[in-house]
Amino acid sequence: MTSFTVSTSRREALVDITEQVAAAAARYPQAAALMVFSPHTTCGILINEGADPDVAHDVIAALRRLVPQSPHFRHVEGNADAHIKTILVGSSVSVVMESGRLRLGTWQRIFLAEFDGPRRRTVWVQALAAAPEG
Repeated sequence: MTSFTVSTSRREALVDITEQVAAAAARYPQAAALMVFSPHTTCGILINEGADPDVAHDVIAALRRLVPQSPHFRHVEGNADAHIKTILVGSSVSVVMESGRLRLGTWQRIFLAEFDGPRRRTVWVQALAAAPEG
């Protein structure tokens, strides 16, 4: 397993981590896939379009409308909305690999979804073994 850190600058943001994941992938040329995982409860990992930055803006805006910050949550730290958004997005993604390279679609990128920043986050990358042939 490898890991890297990501610093976020806003409370909510999608941070493109594709290049960091690709660098980790290169260490595992025989792997069939990678698991990209966030060990945090207020940020997630997702795959979506990375060509148009308005997509990331729209995703954050939609999640903010679905789960707004609210003083009515019982969680006393004031970040209950971030926990709920992380549940909706998820804490990990699997990415298919071929010859040590990520196999993403034309427009796909991998993002860390920050919901309680700014913070310094850790991302874990674990190679998943190929199934034996035969």
